[in-house]
Amino acid sequence: MATPDAPPGARPGPYDAVVLAGGAARRFGGGDKPGAPVAGRPLIEWVADAVPGAGRLIVVGPPRAALPHAVAVREDPPGAGPVPALRAGLAEVGAPWLALLAADLPFLRPAHVAALRAAARHADGAVLVDAGGREQWLAGCWRTAALAAALAAYDGASLHGVLAPLGPVRVAPPPGERPAWFDCDTPEALAGADRLARARVDPRGDDGRAPAGPGEGN
Repeated sequence: MATPDAPPGARPGPYDAVVLAGGAARRFGGGDKPGAPVAGRPLIEWVADAVPGAGRLIVVGPPRAALPHAVAVREDPPGAGPVPALRAGLAEVGAPWLALLAADLPFLRPAHVAALRAAARHADGAVLVDAGGREQWLAGCWRTAALAAALAAYDGASLHGVLAPLGPVRVAPPPGERPAWFDCDTPEALAGADRLARARVDPRGDDGRAPAGPGEGN
């Protein structure tokens, strides 16, 4: 399993970023999850800040006034699920690589994306894993041509079904950091992320374990 310490010179070529931000957010109560604030900023803005080097920022979901330079597209029909959303976003990608991200990752940082890009350089992709070793399919970097071929041959509804056969490198952030894979699927997870972001402390609890809940929705 790779860790995010590869030299910058080993990174692959230019990349675009595809952020999936159009789901129904049922576990979140059906509200606008990407627009929900953490430390006073919408979740999707934290994610956009993690890909400053992307040639294009492609948001699959409603247009966002806070991201005027992003390309906004919708899956057909809206809310159809992550695989149709990925198809819609991939259609806008022009770079040889892409970062595929959820819109609710407030602790994802440019260093994590750089580590994914570096880890993927000799493979078709790389994906973050959480504290339990589970792949977080909406926190990865992929070779555009390989992903397009996988999507063309796939007729299911699971991101795991599309991405796992590509054999991605698994990237584990160093222990002790705020977990880059922490997603905000529920109001409780959002509140926890807000507390962590405002406190600027190690996100692990008193027993040294990461908080329960994040990462389950990817």
